[in-house]
Amino acid sequence: NRHGSPLIDNCQTPPYALDPLYPYLPQGGIFWEPACGKGNIVHALIERGWEGTGRDILDGWDYFTYQPNIWDFSITNPPFSIKYDWLKRSYELDKPFALLVPVETIGAKKAQDLFKQYGFEWIFLNRRVNFEMPNGDSGNGAQFPVFWTTWKFNIGQTVTFAEINYPKK
Repeated sequence: NRHGSPLIDNCQTPPYALDPLYPYLPQGGIFWEPACGKGNIVHALIERGWEGTGRDILDGWDYFTYQPNIWDFSITNPPFSIKYDWLKRSYELDKPFALLVPVETIGAKKAQDLFKQYGFEWIFLNRRVNFEMPNGDSGNGAQFPVFWTTWKFNIGQTVTFAEINYPKK
């Protein structure tokens, strides 16, 4: 299923997960968030001064057949169950992208083949991201570590170690 599984893929990204990316996102660039869900990433980018749009398969916008007329880079937490197809499509669109994916992604041959072919820049996070999960849980006990795999953001090195901080409650 190229559309993913709503039961496991509807993990909403908290805004603090974007903190390590801000220095590298193109200033004045127009973003496209192709798996926006509730819009957390979209709202966080707009609050920081970027312009762009968010779309989601749940609203009829299929990442594998659609793209906006105007956009400079894409940024999303893609559906994890189809992350390899998503990564391939991201490279094929030939524009800068940032995907928040499970760390285990780098161990898969499908992903390694793409990384070897196109290149990569990875931003590893010092702690796990507490996603808002489909069952309503959020804020505690992230089940798996994730990292940002990026391309064409000119970070200047292939691996970066970054810190994220959980919001104060």
